[in-house]
Amino acid sequence: MNLSNNLTLSRIGLTIIFVVALTCSTPWSDCVAFGTFALASFTDWLDGYIARRYQSCTSFGRFIDPLADKILVAAALISLIPYQAFPSWVVIIIIAREFFITGLRFLALEKGLNLASDRLGKQKTFWQLITILFYLFLLAAQNFSYAPWIAWSWMCVGPWLIGMTLFLTLYSGVMYLWNNRSLFHSTL
Repeated sequence: MNLSNNLTLSRIGLTIIFVVALTCSTPWSDCVAFGTFALASFTDWLDGYIARRYQSCTSFGRFIDPLADKILVAAALISLIPYQAFPSWVVIIIIAREFFITGLRFLALEKGLNLASDRLGKQKTFWQLITILFYLFLLAAQNFSYAPWIAWSWMCVGPWLIGMTLFLTLYSGVMYLWNNRSLFHSTL
């Protein structure tokens, strides 16, 4: 088990801490949730950087890294529904896409192929993390004071970020399916 794989596994542990913090109704729990999610998001970049820099990519890492990302994002999206940050239908579409692509990866593994994340998928993950961090930041900022910019950001900037995230999620999923369509032809 190398350092990058340990960082990936720590992201799953940080996800649990994040969900507990966000669902607690204690003072500053929103700040802890924001900080924990930010740290978990940073490990997503750091584990990839370390694996590439020190050429320590492993089969386990290629499997667990996207899975850890999906667990973190899905947990955050579901946890933010009660705050009315994300509409439930958006969360369902995003999580359904993630399940479908994960299923496609398992199908490829069964055939001896390894479908790595592509550049568009990485951009999708980046926008998902940024959008979630945006809403978590606003929730944490409310602990310090209520300012009109918080409500304005929630109502004006937030929907734009959700739209961009949803578009990239769907577009990257369609392109991933298109680029790997040969997997379907051989299974039908």
